Amino acid sequence: MVKAVILAGGLGTRISEETMSRPKPMVTIGGKPLLWHIMKGYSTHGVHDFVICCGYMGYVIKEYFANYFLHSSDVTFDIAHNRMEIHERHAEPWRVTLVDTGEETLTGGRLRRVRRYVEDEELFCFTYGDGVSDIDVGAQLAFHRAHRRLATIAAVAPPGRFGALNITEKAVTAFVEKPVGDGGLINGGFFVLSPQVLDLIEGDGSAWEDRPVQRLIAQGQLMAWQHTGFWRPMDTLRDKITLEDLWSSGQAPWKTW
Repeated sequence: MVKAVILAGGLGTRISEETMSRPKPMVTIGGKPLLWHIMKGYSTHGVHDFVICCGYMGYVIKEYFANYFLHSSDVTFDIAHNRMEIHERHAEPWRVTLVDTGEETLTGGRLRRVRRYVEDEELFCFTYGDGVSDIDVGAQLAFHRAHRRLATIAAVAPPGRFGALNITEKAVTAFVEKPVGDGGLINGGFFVLSPQVLDLIEGDGSAWEDRPVQRLIAQGQLMAWQHTGFWRPMDTLRDKITLEDLWSSGQAPWKTW
C-alpha cells in the first residue's frame, strides 16, 4: 500500500484571517478541512495510508481525527446514562499517522522527521496541505516507477507567482522559486519520492524546495510529470473564497470521489 506524506505544520501567514485559531490545512471548504479534501483525492486512487506532518496548532488536527465520527455522523448523547450512540457511520478506509514535526521546522525538515514511517517503502507520495487538484495519482505513480529515478514532481501551469521549472525531455533541469512574471510550468506540489531522497535533507532548517530539490536536479534524479487538469492553492482569503464558490456551485473540479 502506497503512503502519502502531507505537510500540515506551517503558520499560513498569508491567510491569517483563517489561521489564528487553526492550522492552514484545517481551514474549511464546504464545511470540510482542506486536508480532508486532499486525502479524499488520494483515496480515490487507492492511497489510504497517510502520514501527516503536524506543527503549528497540531492538536487541532489530532482532535479532528480523534473525533472523526462526531464530525461526520449523526450522534445521540444519552446524558442520563452517560452513553453516546453514533448513527450512520461514514467511515473512510484510512490509516492516519499524525507526527509532531515542530513549529519552526521547514518543509524538508518535516519530511526528514517522518523518515521512520516511509524509509522502508518502495516509494511514497508527498504533498503540501494547502492545495487541491484533480491530479491522476495512479498515472503519476506509474510514471515514477517507469523512469526509475528518485523523484517525480507534478508540473502544472498556473499563475506566475510560484516556483518555475525548466524541463528537458521530462527531466527537470532548473527550479526557480517564485519567479517574476509567468514562469511557464511550475511546481504543483504533488511529488512521488523514493526513500533515498531523505538522505539529501540536512535537518530541521532545510527547505525541501531548496537544496534537496537542487541536488536531485544536479544528479538528474528529478523527473516532471505534467498535469494539465485543475490545480489551485489556498494561499490567501481570495483563494479560499474561489474554492468555496466552486464547491457550492457543485462544480468543484478536484472532487473526484
